[in-house]
Amino acid sequence: MKAGRFLLHLALGAAGIVFLAPVAWMLVMSFLPESEIFQPVPHWWPQHPTWSNYIELWKRAEEAPVPRWFFNSALVAAAGTSSYLLLSSMAAYAFARLNFPGRDLLFFAVLATLVIPGQVTIIPVFLILQKLGWFNTYYALIVPGLSGAFGVFLLRQFFLTIPRELEEAAVMDGCGRAAIYRRIILPIGKPAIATLGIFSFLGAWNDFMLPLIAVNENEMRTLPVGLMIFLGRYTMQYGLVMAAAVVATIPVIAMFLMFQRHIVRGVVLTGLKG
Repeated sequence: MKAGRFLLHLALGAAGIVFLAPVAWMLVMSFLPESEIFQPVPHWWPQHPTWSNYIELWKRAEEAPVPRWFFNSALVAAAGTSSYLLLSSMAAYAFARLNFPGRDLLFFAVLATLVIPGQVTIIPVFLILQKLGWFNTYYALIVPGLSGAFGVFLLRQFFLTIPRELEEAAVMDGCGRAAIYRRIILPIGKPAIATLGIFSFLGAWNDFMLPLIAVNENEMRTLPVGLMIFLGRYTMQYGLVMAAAVVATIPVIAMFLMFQRHIVRGVVLTGLKG
């Protein structure tokens, strides 16, 4: 038994090293001068570490406004995540607790959208944004991502596990549906909501396709699209590109480290009750 556990931990450790190696190499390259990057034997620790890549990154603000791209990504991810959680939790509560004609049929129709690839909706989204006149605005970057079947499904499954007796007691105390949702459902559903919030934030932060078609002004781009343009302009300056990649990765890693326990707890508590 101990030998099996040791081998399991050994395999997991080896897999962790494989997944972390590119991230570590990206971080090292961001501190390497250009002369050390192309040496035949790579250095996992810089012989002459330098901050010049990061300094140069901020100096190019006019042609590659990384601080503005960072702000755009943060604003879109924060506003999109908070709105997405609100709408998903309200829809999930309706599907889990309210009885109305066609509820189950409508819920299965919502679930059916999970099998539709996002690339299929690119043209309809493009046409809608064009009709609304939302190009190069934050509306175009935030609003299309506010609906999603995954969030409704995840929260509905969790809300079904909440005892109905709590709601019945609240009704006897004079609470309406809105008060029950706000005072009972949301506080108890924090683990699942936190899990969904992490997934939503990461998805919004790393989204590439929507910002690519929604904006064409340099000041309105988000980090993923901006870094792709940055890479095209400075293909040979790998240290500069890696410094930009590190700046884009830090919020994602920080978010995961702060809320990783909520991911496991939320998924476990959500269950598969239907």
